[in-house]
Amino acid sequence: MERQARDAEALVAVSTGQDALKHAIRAAELFMAAASHAATKADANRLRRKCGELIDRAEQLKTALPSTLTAEEKILRDASSLHGNVFPQWKGEPSDKEFDGPSNGEIYVYVGSLLRCSPSAMPTTQASTFAGWRRPMDVLAPDLDYHLEEPRESLDTLFMKSHKIPDLVQDMTTDCSVVAGLSAAIKILTGKHSVLSSIIYPFDYSQGRPHFSPRGKYILRLNFNGCSRRVIIDDRLPDSQDEGKFFVVDRSNPRLLWPALLEKAYLKVRGGYDFPGSNSGTDLWVLTGWIPEQVFLQKEDLDINQVWARIKAAHDSQDVVITIGTGFISAEEENASGLVGEHDYAVQSLDDSGGERRLLVKNPWCGGPTWTPASFSAGRHPSRETGQDCAIHQKREADNGLEDAPGCLWATLEDVAQNFESMYLNWNPNLFQHRQDHHFQWEITPGCFASSVVRNPQFAIVSPAGGLVWVLVSRHFVDAELEIARRRTTNLAAASRQLGFMSIIVFDSKGNRVQIVDGETYRGPYVDSPQTLARLEMTAGKWYTIVVDQHEFPLSKYTFTLSTFSHGLVKLQKASEAMAYCEEFEGAWKKRTAGGNVTCATYFTNPQYKVSIPKSTPLSILLSTDNSDTHVHVDLVWGHGKRVSSVKVKELVASTGEYRRGSAVADIAHIDPGVYTLVCSTFDAGHVAKFALRVSSMVPVTLEPIPAEAAGRLRAPLGPLTLSRGTQRMQAPLSVQWLTRASVMVSTNSRYASTLLLRLSIVIGRGQDRFTEAASGEGEFQAAAAGLRTPEFDMEPQRSDSVGMWLLIEGMGLGDEEHLVQAYIFSDSPVQVGPWETIDEIWH
Repeated sequence: MERQARDAEALVAVSTGQDALKHAIRAAELFMAAASHAATKADANRLRRKCGELIDRAEQLKTALPSTLTAEEKILRDASSLHGNVFPQWKGEPSDKEFDGPSNGEIYVYVGSLLRCSPSAMPTTQASTFAGWRRPMDVLAPDLDYHLEEPRESLDTLFMKSHKIPDLVQDMTTDCSVVAGLSAAIKILTGKHSVLSSIIYPFDYSQGRPHFSPRGKYILRLNFNGCSRRVIIDDRLPDSQDEGKFFVVDRSNPRLLWPALLEKAYLKVRGGYDFPGSNSGTDLWVLTGWIPEQVFLQKEDLDINQVWARIKAAHDSQDVVITIGTGFISAEEENASGLVGEHDYAVQSLDDSGGERRLLVKNPWCGGPTWTPASFSAGRHPSRETGQDCAIHQKREADNGLEDAPGCLWATLEDVAQNFESMYLNWNPNLFQHRQDHHFQWEITPGCFASSVVRNPQFAIVSPAGGLVWVLVSRHFVDAELEIARRRTTNLAAASRQLGFMSIIVFDSKGNRVQIVDGETYRGPYVDSPQTLARLEMTAGKWYTIVVDQHEFPLSKYTFTLSTFSHGLVKLQKASEAMAYCEEFEGAWKKRTAGGNVTCATYFTNPQYKVSIPKSTPLSILLSTDNSDTHVHVDLVWGHGKRVSSVKVKELVASTGEYRRGSAVADIAHIDPGVYTLVCSTFDAGHVAKFALRVSSMVPVTLEPIPAEAAGRLRAPLGPLTLSRGTQRMQAPLSVQWLTRASVMVSTNSRYASTLLLRLSIVIGRGQDRFTEAASGEGEFQAAAAGLRTPEFDMEPQRSDSVGMWLLIEGMGLGDEEHLVQAYIFSDSPVQVGPWETIDEIWH
């Protein structure tokens, strides 16, 4: 094999372009294969280094190739590499020549990354029995004496012919979802639709079954990572030292080979026999291309009658495959019920004769427990039926060919809905006349925009004729996800949760991009599966917006395929921005700037922005944080671009309404030109978080941060004062040495702050000449909890020296309590403050 590798390497030097790249990849594969068969460790290391050199050379050649691929073509090309293998797009059925062996009779062995099925990759209970990779005749028929040169018909009969409906089971490999899916799909694989004929090659179309490949090479057409792909395997199977099996077995015909080949090809795509777990819907989507749908049986608003009506008609026409899965079940519950937790079961048949809706449920685990549903304990076990019911039961068994197969039983629809978590449905794609696929990449938005969907993939869709349209989003498999799943330390559900959740959300927004999840017309469940389906009833000619959303995706970048299935033509394109212009600004609520909501004394410290609008325009304001638990809000006020301390109804132009978790939007249909003040706040004062502000409009808008109140100013606390029923008005003299710009604020820690009313004034002069220079609340008393501030005012040395200037604080609703009040002066230069006095002490 090393000689073949060096021959391929020699071709790289005399080739160019795609040919050179092809030879470099081939040489790398051959060197890796040679390393796995090396006689010594030193030779193995030498050959692996050579493989690494060829891989580097291939990357250089790939970079040098002219870039003629579209973005979607590049996504599909890059998605071909998985787990050390290359799975090219399907270009057509392979020719018979591809299965011819070499003239020397050498058996075909796939050159590439080996399937993980070694002691180091298996649980301890399995590792001790692994006996290596062996050919089918050594594993399935070791007791027979025959030769590969025998007529193909004999080999086909021995290994590929089903004498009755296959009864497929798993044993030591933890791939219940795969085996349950194959068991449930037996009829569509081999019956009316003969899906198997478009999956595995070589195939005998006259007999409706695969050919046995004497040289051991098989090519399968599997559906994953955006398209149908070519998967090549050899026929070696993992053997065991005892009677257990690492591969799927047909109990009706233990020599039947093709189910094990399908399983091997699928597990090659998913990384190996040390399978971290999946679900049957995903498995059958890859194996058959039938559209996966997950029905959550424990959902409160589930209409089980509607579900039955949908699946019964489709099952009768063999247009749906049904599997069901359990959730987490305690060991005590497993022993009592016979159900296995986090396990997939096949549904072999449906029946509603006799006035009861039943499903023929099969546990694919060989030797596993048999479920005993509640109806059995009520005396309705099929073996106890008599008369007409017994005849119906016998007909069911005859129709399905399973007779009394271990692990199979008839269960009522109600029992299934009560005991199982999910129903996985795989639908015949030929039920729809039209299909289109769109491939896209998503770099998950970090930080502040993560709480909104403004950076999520979004698509505009319209159906001119209206009606039912199915939208399927499928996440492409990547190596990094497999490694995360393999690191699981608990159950299979935990492994799936580590890979995150995704959903489809649909908006009636004219095909324009949306910013937050609010007012949607459809919101799908967040599933931990790589696929999620939305069944939409669309109004003719109406544009909708489809948003792909996620929770807790662990990787920073993914690729997907969005597929639509419909009876009429559908137009799909990227969603467009509703506005022509957009300004974005990033900020943060810090310890001193997290002022809280408008009732907080520190509201004025919140981040504020000057918004300059030159012409009338619609306006949209998005506030999004890096913490989805932060409740946020935006106020847009007539503040002339200056910092505001409170928001009055007459000053409010628009807001985002109630405080929302993570993100909030204010949409304004029309706003006049002018200079406004925008305030970003959290509900709780002191709540620290980062945020992003996004202002969209149809004309250019300027967004500028307004400096904090204390920015560049002195902050001087005044001595604390106490207000009570007997002391309702207090004032302190102010003086300066030169002209100073200033403002004053007060706060209180009184437990009665919500009922205490205060007024804060700057007064000049005495007696009848006394007048107010500046006052909080435009001279009205305000709740102390809101935090009072004066507008900015000028302090002149001459006035303060000649006629006097005072800070006056007045209270109402003081009751019998004493209220501690703290005042602060913000100024350009130092301000001298005298002691607090009652007005009566200095009035004359």
